[in-house]
Amino acid sequence: MKIAVPDLISNSYFPAVTAVHGGMLAARGIDATVELIFPVNKAYEALRDGIVDAVAGSAHSALHAFPEWQGVKLLCAQGQGMYWFLVMRADIPCERGDVSVVKGRTIGAAPWVDLGLRGLLRAAGIDEKRDNVTIAPVPNTGAPSTNFGLTAAKALQDGLIDGFWANGMGAEVAVRSGAGKIVLDVRRGDGPKDAFNFTMASVAVTDKFLAERADDAKALKLAIGDAHQALKKNISLATDIGRKIFPTEQAELIAGIVERDLPYYSTDISPDFVKGMNAFGRDVGILKGDPAYEAVVAR
Repeated sequence: MKIAVPDLISNSYFPAVTAVHGGMLAARGIDATVELIFPVNKAYEALRDGIVDAVAGSAHSALHAFPEWQGVKLLCAQGQGMYWFLVMRADIPCERGDVSVVKGRTIGAAPWVDLGLRGLLRAAGIDEKRDNVTIAPVPNTGAPSTNFGLTAAKALQDGLIDGFWANGMGAEVAVRSGAGKIVLDVRRGDGPKDAFNFTMASVAVTDKFLAERADDAKALKLAIGDAHQALKKNISLATDIGRKIFPTEQAELIAGIVERDLPYYSTDISPDFVKGMNAFGRDVGILKGDPAYEAVVAR
């Protein structure tokens, strides 16, 4: 089984990485690998084209390759809630939760990840054109093997951008370097309340996979749950896995970042989430209809 992730040196998709490198999938009889495919829309194209078997990425981004949720399903959640951070340069004066800090600024964000920020700004009454907000890819993130959060943190440190919208690893590295400060953490209450259900870190598979490999789909979902429980029981497992696949600095950081995410670890996908994600999708122009829960989530 090939599982694509759009960012590897990250906490965002660590449950899927743990399911592979921690042996949870192997224990359920699945020989699995993780493949970095950046950005997330390319990962979903690989799923559509049969190059990979699953995508462990942002849920809403499936719509890039599967319009109106035709041919794809969310198998399970890796974690609840929209999980990206708005990090601004440390020398820009602002208070925590101040969405207006983006006015007149350049914010780095990956393709399709940027939609989460755009939707959040719209919900907060900020107009990109009127308020002179530039949301664009981070310099040097054009390669398919990019680990976005780390590259964004480096770009912030180098003064190439005013802020970035990315994962917890990128945020941690930027804060620890002194280059950045966290302004918005949607999961923990910053920004418009509805933004929590704009997207989540999920695992998606095709309808064809569900039909032809139902047992493997079940094993994958159960293995993600096994990974959640293993990390909750022993957070040092995150360090052990990090040391296998991360650079040294990030390997030593991952356990602390994952520990903060543990309250959001659940494989459940609720009807309220799908309703919120559908509304977000229509608002940012990636969805026309209002698909039922059963059209989005595997049963």
